[in-house]
Amino acid sequence: MRPGRFLLALALAAGAALCLGAAPPPPVDDSRLLDPTPAPSLADYRLFLDAGGRRPNRGVMPYALNTPLFSDYAVKRRYLYLPPGSTVDYRAEGPLAFPVGAALVKTFAFPADFRKPGEAVRVIETRLLIRKAEGWSAVTYVWNADQTRATPRRAGLRLPVSFVDARGRTRAFDYAVPNVNQCKQCHAQAGELGPIGPRARNLNGVFDYPGGAENQLGHWTRIGRLRGAPPPEAAPRTPRWDDTAQPLASRARAYLDANCGHCHSRAGLASNSGLYLTLEETDPDVLGVGKRPVAAGKGSGDLEVAIDPGHPARSILLYRMASTEPGVMMPQLGRSLGHDEGVALIRDWIAAMPAKTGATTP
Repeated sequence: MRPGRFLLALALAAGAALCLGAAPPPPVDDSRLLDPTPAPSLADYRLFLDAGGRRPNRGVMPYALNTPLFSDYAVKRRYLYLPPGSTVDYRAEGPLAFPVGAALVKTFAFPADFRKPGEAVRVIETRLLIRKAEGWSAVTYVWNADQTRATPRRAGLRLPVSFVDARGRTRAFDYAVPNVNQCKQCHAQAGELGPIGPRARNLNGVFDYPGGAENQLGHWTRIGRLRGAPPPEAAPRTPRWDDTAQPLASRARAYLDANCGHCHSRAGLASNSGLYLTLEETDPDVLGVGKRPVAAGKGSGDLEVAIDPGHPARSILLYRMASTEPGVMMPQLGRSLGHDEGVALIRDWIAAMPAKTGATTP
């Protein structure tokens, strides 16, 4: 299914209400977004038309990423708000350049049964990343049991979550809402807080808008919200990790970029590791092929190299991805469960490499 289809019905419903002659709702509160103090309730920003945060207000655009970060199988609803008359500037590398007053909105939710994804959905948290004059600011809102109000939570929180997965298995775990410092750990590049996912290459894909399916970069350009972008076919594109029609190596690299590259980059928190997993990297040494860890410990699992080509079971990278043990698992933050499908992808990728260390560039 193309990204965005689950939002289509909500958007149509909102449009139908306006067509019936209802007075337009109050706009997003720009002054609230720029206030240095987080609002007491998510609803105070007026980003959504309903108390449950399901229907976006005018100017709040849904979007999706080709390959997103895995977060315990949570369903994520992403939105971008831009102040009236403002635009996003295109960048071929790194996140797009967002104007002051922009807000990236991400809601995390779990259906009771993933075989019925539209039924009994429990919303856990909504995170805001707001572009203020002095830089980006992050705040997390946690939803109440009635799903009618979300309030800020700076200290983090653990909440029991259970669901039936797509295979019919019951999964139960403690979901971790991050604290402020944990947000900074993942979102900091060269010490500055900023977006991770909304890069041109990760937005360069089709989305199901109310008016029909359209490439996101092309749509944003057409409606005047993106400036300076080339045609989508001329822009870089992150492969979809779960699209088996694309090459295995491309999908594996996209997965590592989304799930590891924000820390394992030259400006990220794990820059001192010498292991860099962004899509822009091409050197097999820094990508982990035959690379020994900078510091050995229990995280290495007594294995010798990050990636041992042809030998997934001898690769530290896969060992840490498959683990759920604190101090061993990678990523360290943002998940409690292992991602079975993601682990399988990286296992297949390593297994397909020629067994001679350094014989190929991943």
